[in-house]
Amino acid sequence: MIVCVCNRLKESSVRNAARAGATSADEVYTHCGVERNCGRCQDEIELILDEEQVPAGMEKAA
Repeated sequence: MIVCVCNRLKESSVRNAARAGATSADEVYTHCGVERNCGRCQDEIELILDEEQVPAGMEKAA
């Protein structure tokens, strides 16, 4: 799935950036070698980053 249309960032790229240590949308952009454009994707990127920070088999508390 494409998360960022402006930079054609795929969900897998965002997850890879998170696994490499990115903890913010700006760090994801840097890891992927792109820059923020319109910013519409920032919330989705933050959600993916949150998912990647939850240990496997655990669910994040509501």
